[in-house]
Amino acid sequence: MANSTNGKGTAAGSTPRCIALVGPFGSGKTSLLEALLARTDKLARQGTVTDGNTVGDASPEARSHGMSVEVNVADTEYLGDRFVFVDCPGSVEFLSEMDGALSGVDMAVVVAEDDERKVPALQLILKALEARAIPRVLFLNKIDKSSRRVRDVLTVLQPASEVPLVLRQIPIWEDSQATGFIDLALERAHVYHEKEPSTEIDMSDEDRTREHEARFTMLEHLADHDDDLMEALLEDIAPDRDLVFSDLVKEMQDGLICPVFFGSADHGNGVSRLLKALRHEAPFVDTLSNRILDDNSRAALQVIKTLHTQHGGKISIARVLEGQVSDGDSLFRNGRDEVKVSGLFSVFGQTASKIATAGKGDLVALGRLEHVETGDLLSHDEGAFTGLNSPEPRSPALATAIEAVQRKDEVRLSAALAKLAEEDPSLSISQNQTTAETLLKGQGEMHLRVAQERLAGKYGLDVSAHTPHIPYAETIRARTKVRGRHKKQSGGHGQFGDVVLEISPLPRGEGIQFSDTITGGVVPKQYIPSVRDGALDALGRGTFGFPVVDVAICLTDGSYHSVDSSDQAFKMAGALAIREGLPDCKPVLLEPIHKVVIACPNDATARVNAIVSARRGQLLGFDARANWPGWDEVQALLPEAEIGDLIIELRSATAGVASYVSEFDHMAELSGKAAEQALQRSGKQAA
Repeated sequence: MANSTNGKGTAAGSTPRCIALVGPFGSGKTSLLEALLARTDKLARQGTVTDGNTVGDASPEARSHGMSVEVNVADTEYLGDRFVFVDCPGSVEFLSEMDGALSGVDMAVVVAEDDERKVPALQLILKALEARAIPRVLFLNKIDKSSRRVRDVLTVLQPASEVPLVLRQIPIWEDSQATGFIDLALERAHVYHEKEPSTEIDMSDEDRTREHEARFTMLEHLADHDDDLMEALLEDIAPDRDLVFSDLVKEMQDGLICPVFFGSADHGNGVSRLLKALRHEAPFVDTLSNRILDDNSRAALQVIKTLHTQHGGKISIARVLEGQVSDGDSLFRNGRDEVKVSGLFSVFGQTASKIATAGKGDLVALGRLEHVETGDLLSHDEGAFTGLNSPEPRSPALATAIEAVQRKDEVRLSAALAKLAEEDPSLSISQNQTTAETLLKGQGEMHLRVAQERLAGKYGLDVSAHTPHIPYAETIRARTKVRGRHKKQSGGHGQFGDVVLEISPLPRGEGIQFSDTITGGVVPKQYIPSVRDGALDALGRGTFGFPVVDVAICLTDGSYHSVDSSDQAFKMAGALAIREGLPDCKPVLLEPIHKVVIACPNDATARVNAIVSARRGQLLGFDARANWPGWDEVQALLPEAEIGDLIIELRSATAGVASYVSEFDHMAELSGKAAEQALQRSGKQAA
């Protein structure tokens, strides 16, 4: 691997390394980015999320809600090494932003805090990293607010990680406050200074005893994967420091351990030590290429994010994997379609600066690649290749029906929604043909709210939103025979059509069947299709105002007039017969039932079961979630009418981490008070 590290330094002339900052909502990722930029003199003054003056969270929506809602990119330099940091949202509703970004990063810093309520959310983050074999370290933030021993905090956090969380530091305590740290690899003590680098101090005898104990634990974890180190420990021989550093680097990069650092982003504590670790231990872009591409790939760039700007058009954020890219270059999307770069930019927060060329390892913005999507690979030469496919978009958890307030804006709304969905694949837009609604589906309340704010702020669209209507249907329980006669005389040719229909129920899911038993030409053959069309049209709005399904219609008799009969007359007769006959067939309301699979921490399974039962759900059982220790999957049948805001209640019961997938299963009869309530909600009543 080119540009490799050995734990003692970085390669000369190294390419930029791209580091994702990830972690649960509120853990301090944006504050850490700000501290990293301030410590490397990229910023003259460290901003705060509270004051709304950070490089990250600079969009109007992020400022408004005081939280990250999209990835933010910022580059800096530390001791001659270049870094690009990608600050990812931590809310479960915006994790799709992280999904895209992870395609182009070399390593992740997982920001966590001493809060056991956030352990399930931490597990969501770590699972995404583990699934894609992304090296990671954990930065335990807000150490100034923690009252527990760090090793006790790690005991709480460990269930979230598949690999050991290995302490690289221990704190120096004074009056129950962390005033510094001891580096277990270097065996040196440092004292913190407010928003300044720490300084080295001598260890006390007590701290030296603590350091020996903690360092031995660290070495034991490393020895699990190094026989030479294990032998040295067994023989009570002090291991070579270079061997220790080499093992720390290798086992972190191989995903065998997750080293743990700590500090306070707000106060700038622990930031220099983290930067030094990244400088010496973070892998380079060649490792990323080996991880995501096969041996035959010739990809030059990996697209991690798509943006639509008000003045610059479509922008594709991409990591340069190999070679260089220049403004005006022709590239091939996934080895096939040719596209041309129209503008090349470096990105720092909300600012884009035009550049002529970008090299290996850079994270850049490419202009106007209209057919390029997040997750695509771009190459300089044509030819098929494979690489890391984009992760599957997260299943929608909440939907709203959306429409333009002004009818003239309908076309603009459709175009804007398509752009939002291209920027954020976890948003989806669909048309419900039954209810004639445009549905905007997303990951939760805040996700949909931000989407609507962007429609207003970015595209100047005034939209209204409401809870989607449920696509109820009707069917019948009894059969009847009914005559429908359409006769009209208004001078000249009149209209005459006369039919007798048998209407009878069919088993659930059989749809609508039309047949005839006409003999003797009582209804001429050419008019029978018109009778069918009229009957089907009438079934579109039944006794309760909903489409009628699972019905058999048989044309058994009728009469015609040689002059006044026509296709239209028989169509009207067929519709009249259906409308008059349905009330006699014991009509019943049908509601859609979905098969739902809910993923939740197992300590919340009982609460989830209660939520499902309270929503008229039928529990089918639950099992342990595969490859997710401490999680269950609850399976149930649930009426679609009860799914609407299900995610809100589920997340309230699971510290914000539950998710579900659902698919239509069948239609079920709805009667009594539940049917009355459904009709009332829909503004329908019996005809």
